[in-house]
Formats: sequence, C-alpha cells, structure tokens
Amino acid sequence: MIDSFTWATKFRDLFDRCVEKYKKGATSHDAWFDDADLELLAAIGCKPQELFDFIEDHCHADGGEPSWETALLIAAVRRDYFQVMQKGVASTSTIDPATLPAKSAEMEGIVWLPRIIAKAEAKLRGEMDSNTMFSCGGDRAFCSKHHLHPADFLRVVWAAQGDTAKILHFVKTGKLT
Repeated sequence: MIDSFTWATKFRDLFDRCVEKYKKGATSHDAWFDDADLELLAAIGCKPQELFDFIEDHCHADGGEPSWETALLIAAVRRDYFQVMQKGVASTSTIDPATLPAKSAEMEGIVWLPRIIAKAEAKLRGEMDSNTMFSCGGDRAFCSKHHLHPADFLRVVWAAQGDTAKILHFVKTGKLT
C-alpha cells in the first residue's frame, strides 16, 4: 500500500531518476522501473508510458515543461479520480486515437477544445493509449493560450461530468457554472 503522505515525494524521486536515465541514453522506459516503482504508479493510476511521455517531453523542452510539478499535479488529479470515482479499480478500456476529435476541431471557434476534452476524459479514467498523451505539446499550447494549467483543466472536466457547455464556459470565463 502506498502512503498518502509520501506518494508525492516518491513520485518526485521517480521522476528525477527517470530524467537522469533518459539523459544518459535510456530512451525506452522498459528498464526504468523496479517493482516498487510499478507499485507506486499502479496505486496512483499512472501507466508507465504516461510517466515516460512526461519525462521525454521534459527532457526535450525549452523551459522544462512539462516540469516535475506539472507531472505531479496531473498525476494527483488522476490519483484522486482513480481513488474516488473508480474506487482504485483500473479501467480495462483504452481509447482508440482514431476516435479523438481532429486537432482542427473546434467548439464555438475554440480550436483543439473538443480534442483536449476527449483526452482529458480518457486521462481521468486511465484509458489513454500508448501513442496519445494528455498534456502533449498541442495540449500545453492550448492551455497556455487560454491561461489554464493542464491539471486545472482536468479538474474542470471531472467537475463538469460530461457537460461540455460547462467546460466551454470555463475556458471562456475562468468560471465553472
């Protein structure tokens, strides 16, 4: 069992260790994780590929985004959803990336919004496929343009419970109705 008081510290340590491995040339996560690491990830509802995606983007990004803090905040939202809504039981479904709205799809003139909503819903449920990342470069550009942190956007999607009008309102006004 993972301690509620120490999981974030363990996540930070794991993030830092994986960054070092990546920078030393281990650019596949296949040998990054020991049993304790995998236990931590499973307990918070995080797939190894999802952490890898954050590490890879972090190592290639100017300014380090996504930072370890961003990865932690997103992992915390997923962990909360996993424990509260899914009662600690992982979904057995995975989204088909072909079903995601196009990158050019828009909602009331806001490009990318339909796509990031669908990705956020899949991220919350732990249903991301290994080739799709929540908080990828496109998601980060969207969030930056609309002055939203990706973790805050996840929380809004969770709170909206499928009501895209509420999410649209939040993106436009910064307030959830």
